[in-house]
Amino acid sequence: MPRQTEPNANNALGILLQGMMRGCTVRSEHTQTIVDHPGLQPDIVITESGRAPIIIEAEFEPARNAEAEAEARLGLEVVDGHRTVEAVIALKYPAIVADADDLNAALTEASLSYCVLYAEESESRFPESGWLTGSVSDLADLVRLVSVPQKAVNDAADALERGIERVAAILDELDAQQSYATMEIANLLGMVNVPQTRRMACAIIANALVFHGRIAGMHQGVKPLHQVCGPNVPNPQAETLAAWDEILKVNYWPIFAVGKDILDQIPVGPAARILNTLELTASEVNATGVENSHDLTGRIFQKLIADRKYLATFYTLPASAALLARLAVAKMQDVDWSDADAIGKLRIGDFACGTGALLSAVYEQIAARHERAGGDPAALHANMMEEVFYGCDVMPSAAHITSSTLSGARPNVGFANSRIYTLPYGRLSDGTVAIGSLELLAGDSQLTQTNFTDPALRTGSIGEETAAQVMVDIPHEGFDMVIMNPPFTRNVTREGAYSETVAAAFAAFESSEADQKQMAKRMEVLKRDTCYHGNAGMSSAFAALGEKKLKPGGVLALVLPLSAASGLSWQGFRQMIADDFTDVTVLSIAANGRDMSFSSETGMGECLVIARKRKAEEFRMTRVQFISLHRRPQGFAEAAEISRGVLDSSQVRQLEDGPYGGERLVVGDDLAGEMLTTPLADMGEYWGAVRLLDSALAQTAYALAQSKVWLPGKLNSFGIGVASLSAVAELGSYHLDIIGPPARGPFDKEAPSPTATYPALWNHDAKKETRIICEPDSQLQVRSGMQQKAARIWATASRSHLNLDFTFGSQALAVSTTERTSIGGRVWPNVVFDDRRFDYTFAVWGNCTLGLLSYWWHSNRQQSSKAGITIRSAESLPVLDFRALTDEQLVTAESIFDEFRDKELKPAYLADADPNRALLDRRVVCDLLGFDDNVYEGVRRLSQKWCAEPSVHGGKKRPRDAKFVM
Repeated sequence: MPRQTEPNANNALGILLQGMMRGCTVRSEHTQTIVDHPGLQPDIVITESGRAPIIIEAEFEPARNAEAEAEARLGLEVVDGHRTVEAVIALKYPAIVADADDLNAALTEASLSYCVLYAEESESRFPESGWLTGSVSDLADLVRLVSVPQKAVNDAADALERGIERVAAILDELDAQQSYATMEIANLLGMVNVPQTRRMACAIIANALVFHGRIAGMHQGVKPLHQVCGPNVPNPQAETLAAWDEILKVNYWPIFAVGKDILDQIPVGPAARILNTLELTASEVNATGVENSHDLTGRIFQKLIADRKYLATFYTLPASAALLARLAVAKMQDVDWSDADAIGKLRIGDFACGTGALLSAVYEQIAARHERAGGDPAALHANMMEEVFYGCDVMPSAAHITSSTLSGARPNVGFANSRIYTLPYGRLSDGTVAIGSLELLAGDSQLTQTNFTDPALRTGSIGEETAAQVMVDIPHEGFDMVIMNPPFTRNVTREGAYSETVAAAFAAFESSEADQKQMAKRMEVLKRDTCYHGNAGMSSAFAALGEKKLKPGGVLALVLPLSAASGLSWQGFRQMIADDFTDVTVLSIAANGRDMSFSSETGMGECLVIARKRKAEEFRMTRVQFISLHRRPQGFAEAAEISRGVLDSSQVRQLEDGPYGGERLVVGDDLAGEMLTTPLADMGEYWGAVRLLDSALAQTAYALAQSKVWLPGKLNSFGIGVASLSAVAELGSYHLDIIGPPARGPFDKEAPSPTATYPALWNHDAKKETRIICEPDSQLQVRSGMQQKAARIWATASRSHLNLDFTFGSQALAVSTTERTSIGGRVWPNVVFDDRRFDYTFAVWGNCTLGLLSYWWHSNRQQSSKAGITIRSAESLPVLDFRALTDEQLVTAESIFDEFRDKELKPAYLADADPNRALLDRRVVCDLLGFDDNVYEGVRRLSQKWCAEPSVHGGKKRPRDAKFVM
């Protein structure tokens, strides 16, 4: 018999939870807690204003009825606040609790098992299978996460968006009749007068009204909404402006200053219609009881950023932000989370703050840690707003959103100043140019854009600072954490929205060509001694800024394009991480489409990079931890469990351990991803272990690059000669050196001709590129006066061509060969061998499974099924060392080539189901390399694994008849 009863355990657990959740009310074994069920006695009921109530139903192991009892509590209404129970936690106490003499000690040491049941049909149980395990502190964390009233959040978001769309139509009418007013509003926001800008303006007013509704009654003289803009108010514009003046005397400057100035530009009639409508909207939103801390503001505003196409700012999804923040805060060292004074001395910055999602997520983590340590999060708020958090952006609307979101965490707590700044961007009044936060690369101080367009662009300092720009101090090595999802734009972009731009990275806000050029020159000055590279884009400059601003021991946390892991232009960034940081964690997602990014609507792979800046006494790190998730986190609870799994992992399998896969990262019984550590290479070499469904492929590819064939399921490896492509060949010319502007390129490209003097294989045509021999698709004509340069370029022509943009889902070939010597173009550059026999070997090697695997491992897998490499990165592509082959082997390679010149190959993602690819594997593995059938069969299984990778199939459905071919 157990020494303890379940009610005893519940009461003890309730006391522990109450000590960790100061703002909540925790009742254990109470009746009179459920509406209409006075005799019902839930095990533990947890309530808090603004949050959904949580019930915990607990039993001793084996707890056969815990889930059924928990499910029966869903949909009940608690007496406190009369809110509906949307989530219930089923909990299993282990034997150590049942048999304990000291319940408090036993529960503190116990590993509890629990799951969450939801009322929503879309999410009925978390985890989907199995049970979570954790401490009482982990349980308290989970309670906070699942108590977000999701239905209320969705209802509030819908209401706010409906209201904004209604009043945006009023501004659209005003624009058609009195465009001077809407032009002024656009100028105030530093944006173009387009419908998106007008929706943004309406959203700012709506947000200010929502916040007004929340703080009315908290401060003397602040009237409730219905008294300033309700339907019975004669002049709602004047009353609202007067009320906001009163609020600004308290402060809340970043929230109300911009809204006030926008409202002031609208004529009385349209203003009254807008305010009457939005008063109802704000009341509807506030009636849901949702707080800004649930990211309501950011969710709406992100849809309205007119210049997102240039700024390339994408909203960090709430769960992704929570995951990044959790991992980043966990790397902070020597912080006593129970000490409010110590927390108040932290400095945390986001120099591309956008909607403030990342700063808000860090705020939530710090507040939660303080609360679980017994502190009062509300007591932190003023200091957090005034001293701890720094946010910078080039958009005044971003400063408004970030300030609103952070302030909304505790709307009832006032504060004096804040550190949310809009920084100058573009041509300034003195004729110089500025490039926003990146000006901070130059030093510790920066002028804010406080009065750039008087008076709307104030940014969160005290209200009296309205007459001039304010110099703010943002010191180098002054921050404990820098967390950012920076713009991805690259100056070299010349497609889509950027086709007419001179410098795409600086094309926002309708910058002129002259301004763009000057801003690009300014960046050239600021980038000195940093990891910035124009081809990598602005995010590499922000990464450099983060490094400069961090203290030794400080944490860098970034959302970056996946190209940061492998792109040659990102080499400087990876070298910076290797030289200056330690404790490095890189997360990516082995999925496709929108699901492979941590941000909304990017449509490309992203990674999270979290690292701690090395202190002088610390040794240089030797390994990097990589986590490939199977999907991006679907909610806060999943993000928490993923981060806990990462942080709790003590032993993680290594890349060089052999093809046994990575350490499994599980949530309950569900596989969430794999973890792998890799040796840290010098000189910023690529990080290949990203976006992996099966880490065994990475381990095999890594071994292959080390001249070993080590196949999954095989105990031992086999030696094979492998070298970098540059060691056995030379790469041809870059395409702009061939047909670029006349001063650069000596040729013009024209339609193909069977009698062409200078044939060229230039573009992709997947339907024609199914055999290893391809026909040139273009011809080149020498430009007048450029004969000598043309001759030099033609000297790099060859028969072998390497695919630089390999879409596995539609294309068959990594390497192609032309019958005649041809120039290689944008996607098919030349590979030039000293020995013509190598052309044949390169073609058969490059298109067999081992060659495809090496290509994939070496490539940038940022797009769904497109693997990109550049001419320079191709130099280090691992290939068979053709120089080490015997004459007999080279003859065999030519024989294989001749056998396959007329054979059709399926797209690469069907390599496992392609009889001809299987035959090519057999010829290469057995006949060319001399391995036996056992190795060949292992290579075919490897092909099956490779074709299952999301970065290979890209989500494309396989034909019904596509069966594995051994």
